[in-house]
Formats: sequence, structure tokens, C-alpha cells
Amino acid sequence: MLAKVLSSAVMGIDAYIVDVEVDIAQGLPSFATVGLPEGAVRESKDRVKAAIKNSGYHFPSDRITVNLAPADIKKEGSAFDLPIAIGILAATQLFQSGSLSNCLFLGELALDGLLRPVKGALPMAITAKELGIKGIFLPTENAPEAGVVEGVDIYPVDALYQIVDVLSGVSKISPLKVEINTLFHAREAEVDFREVRGQENAKRALEIAAAGGHNLIMIGPPGSGKTMLARRLPTILPELTFTESLETSKVYSVMGLMPKGHSLITLRPFRSPHHTISDAGLIGGGQTPKPGQVSLTHNGVLFLDELPEFRKNVLEVLRQPMEDGHVTISRANSTVTYPADFMLVAAMNPCPCGFLGHPKRECSCSFMQVQRYRSKISGPLMDRIDIHLEVPSVPYKDLSSVREGASSAEIAEKVTRAREIQAKRFKNKGTHSNAAMANRQIKSFCRIDAESSTLLERAMEKFGLSARAHARILKIARTIADLEGSSEIQSPHVAEAIQYRSLDRKMLR
Repeated sequence: MLAKVLSSAVMGIDAYIVDVEVDIAQGLPSFATVGLPEGAVRESKDRVKAAIKNSGYHFPSDRITVNLAPADIKKEGSAFDLPIAIGILAATQLFQSGSLSNCLFLGELALDGLLRPVKGALPMAITAKELGIKGIFLPTENAPEAGVVEGVDIYPVDALYQIVDVLSGVSKISPLKVEINTLFHAREAEVDFREVRGQENAKRALEIAAAGGHNLIMIGPPGSGKTMLARRLPTILPELTFTESLETSKVYSVMGLMPKGHSLITLRPFRSPHHTISDAGLIGGGQTPKPGQVSLTHNGVLFLDELPEFRKNVLEVLRQPMEDGHVTISRANSTVTYPADFMLVAAMNPCPCGFLGHPKRECSCSFMQVQRYRSKISGPLMDRIDIHLEVPSVPYKDLSSVREGASSAEIAEKVTRAREIQAKRFKNKGTHSNAAMANRQIKSFCRIDAESSTLLERAMEKFGLSARAHARILKIARTIADLEGSSEIQSPHVAEAIQYRSLDRKMLR
């Protein structure tokens, strides 16, 4: 007997349909799986056999052949356990194979027949909707993330026998309903900008960075609050839209990192990888490509603390995703593209000991040590970082002050207003923030008067800034004008923007 069951697999962050064909024929007992199965898929035959027997069903002692089509794409993961088991039971005529039509089956089987969660349920549900598939049977733990896709009935199940009873007409399962509107509710953040004492200039720079989506680097001695400031940046960013949340959630779903019980990632990600990370860990890759930290930070903040401690080859691979907003990984068998639209926030000391230029502490580093330390960060990488910020030590009077600064909610309100201005400006232009403006858009939206042009020309000559730095200054000035509600860029906006590039001369030349 022959039975066909629909399942799905993931390539990149998108899914495709896999036809699981099961044929049971007379002959010596055997179980063969074809269609380029990888390790976990080849091992499924042992899990499926034990799960069927321990669920109280007969496992046929005949020649069983399982084909996973399309047969020219490698199949990974354990999500094929359930459709293979259902196919075998359908081929033994335990229930009518017609009941399998227009339904998708996903899940890993335990030896006792219980279902375990799988990776990629969200993109699989999206693909099912696009192809007109009406229902999906999958493990209960995966149901919340798949349930956000409207137009597909999601049936959460805990064990193999539950699905068999439904297909046999013995029982019914109600589809899961997820109210999307209830997912996006305001949550009180664990950290707040009002907790930061002093550092008003740094707070202002972070406000500008958040308002325009600009990359930022903070340079200062140990204990000046660089990490503290960076961790509070997501609290002033605009809330995720449903589209952004769906994009980010797909990456987490594919990696199996979706928080238990959550349907979507509704807060902007903040990732802070250790400086020992490899380039594949940061960008993504491997023999079978997987998303890296830059993709897990999609629509969020990537914080690289102690930037010069990262290996130089690791930092250099950041240049392309910082410009393009995505990562393309090519291998002999496939090419996949992952989203990587993130804000980069980096922190570093001015020298190896950390006290170069400190008013109270003496630096113990030689000139060559300082140069070697700074040279780990290339000029092209620094050019892609819009805002260069000096973060000095906090004086005691600021630390002991009882006066609180602006809260994250207050700053976020200003940032949101600036982002709304940008949304209107770039409507239907494929750009979402000032930082993402192309050269043609800079010419259109960042025009400056003669006074501002003269000021910028002098700064370019004095600091030896690059053409890319020139574009960055105009973008920052546009963001400062948006924060103030000004339709035109004025000379004070340009002057403030220039000061955020002065570290080109001070630190890297």
C-alpha cells in the first residue's frame, strides 16, 4: 500500500513543502528512507518504530520505503518523525488516507509516542497558508508560534494516538486561536535611563542614534557606564511592528530559540556576544548554514563590548551586513539569505589599560601598544559607524546626586515622534530610517544652506574625513532636525553632527 503525507522543512528562514511517501510491500523486513536524509532523519526509523509499537499499534513486518520529495534537497531535523509514522499507519489502512489531504504534519516522536517540539514551526505555518493548506498538526509547544498565522487551523497534539483518533473519526481537536492584539502590550522594562547618573552627552547621543537608527561606538575608561548605557538603548527604541516582529520571530523559530509559551518576539532583541566568538557565530554559516548573532539581532541592538578584543577577521565580516541589512551565505549545495538589519553599538577603552587621557589615573601603555590596540579596528569599519562618542568618567557629584534624568519612556516618546516623521518621508521608498538612506535620498532630504556647507567643508579638511563620513554627518544632522521637529537642516544641527565624527582624528589617525 502507498500513502502520502504532507510535511515541511526549512531552508534559510523560509519553509518548503515535503511530500512524505510511504510504500509498504511484501518482502524481507526492512526500513529504507530515501530523498537525501541527514543523520537525524535517517535515525527516525528507530524512533518511529518504537513510538508506533508503544502507542498500541501494529508495526508492519514488511519492506517499508519512505521517500522525502523533492529528493534533490537535503532533509534535516526530527520534524519528519510524525509524518512518517502517520504515513506508515495510513498505508496499513488503520484509517482512510483521504483524511490526510490538505493537512500538514510536524513533530519529533519520543519512544513512548509522545511529541516533542521542532524548529521552524512559524515559517512552516506561513508557507502552509501561502499554499492554501487548511490545517497543521504539530506539538503543543510549537502551537503558539504557528497560531499567529491567520487562515490556517493549528491543531496542538501531545501524542501520536491523539492524531490517530482524530483521523479515524474517534475524537476531535479544536484548533488553537491566538489573539494577536493581546501580544503587543506595553511591558515595563527591567532597566531605565533614569537610573544613569550624569553622562548627559552620552544620553543625547543614544537618543539621536535611536531616533535615526544610527550605529554608535562609545570610547571611555573602565567603569564610565558604557555597558550600562548600551543595555538601556532598546528601552527607547520604537515598539516592534507586527511585520518586524514576524521577521525576527522567524529567525528565532528556525534556531529553536522561541521562548516557551510565546507566539512572537515582541521586544526588540539585544544581543551581546563574547569577544571570543567566531566569524561563523557572528555572521552565520557552518557546513549547513545557520543564522548568526547578527540575524538573531534583526530589528534590535547588537552590542560588542571590548571591541578591539574581537578578532579582526570577525569584525571585518560585519561590514557587508551593516550596509545591506542582510547576510548571504553560499555553500556548494545551497545559498541562503538571512535578515540582518540591526543597530550596532560598540564599546572600547582608549588604550589597553583603559586610562589614556584620564584626569586622575596614569596610563601605563606605550605608544606602540596604543597603536596596536587601535589598529584592530579598521578605518572602513569605523566609517560605517555613524556616531563616535567619548564617555568620560562620572564625577562623584553626579554619582551622589539624587536628581533623576529623563526616563526611558520620555526619551522613547521623542524618538517615536522622530521615527514617525521619517516614516512619512520615506513612505513607499523602501527605507525605514535616516541611517538607511541611499546617496540619492541624502541629496533629496539632507540639503543644507551655505552656512552649514561652509562649516562642513572646514570640518572635512581639518579632520580628514572620508566621503562616507560626509554622508554620515548629513544623516545625523537630518535626525537631529527631526528630533527638534525642523523640516530644514540648520547649522546647529550640522555642528552637533560633526562632533560625533571627531574621533576619526583623535582615535584612529
